[in-house]
Amino acid sequence: MTFSILSVCTGNVCRSPVAELALARALAPFTDVVVESAGVGALVGRGVPEPAQRLAARLEIDAAQHVARQLDESMIRQANLIVAMAREHRRYVVETLPAAMRRAFTLRELARIAEAVDDRLPAAVAEAGATTAQEGMAAAVALAASLRGTVPPPADPEEFDVIDPFRQNDEIYQRSFDELIPAAERVAAYLAHAARLAMSA
Repeated sequence: MTFSILSVCTGNVCRSPVAELALARALAPFTDVVVESAGVGALVGRGVPEPAQRLAARLEIDAAQHVARQLDESMIRQANLIVAMAREHRRYVVETLPAAMRRAFTLRELARIAEAVDDRLPAAVAEAGATTAQEGMAAAVALAASLRGTVPPPADPEEFDVIDPFRQNDEIYQRSFDELIPAAERVAAYLAHAARLAMSA
């Protein structure tokens, strides 16, 4: 069994590729975890802009090889977890495939939920009968989906989104990274915790 994560933004050149690479690096210790990305209006064939590559490199993330691709229904269908960079992307995913609703979050939304429900993971993983890393991660996604409405939202709904830096100045690129990277790290830690719980069962 492979656990598949799909990161989604607009052009698939700034936010979603960086989230993809950050999540993939953090979850590399677990076999059979695949992280990919795509865009709802992808700049197909384009690479990551230089400012984003430069900021990624500071985090020892190499974004130079990324090539943008367009999101399609089959990608959504196959993903065990979809992390959208903004609410508009999550909405696009769910409108394309309504069955994906319980697997689709914005990255910052899921990070916020993970912070609030991490202590419930052991029970959720145990109740799911999870014994592999992939099953543990699936239990973590199910837990987050079941408790989505119970975690208090931020005062400003825009805190669910990662700002789009494309064609903006370096300050906006930095702000985008400052919103994205901590959220990606929190989500990865949540999934890794669930995986380790399952593997130790």
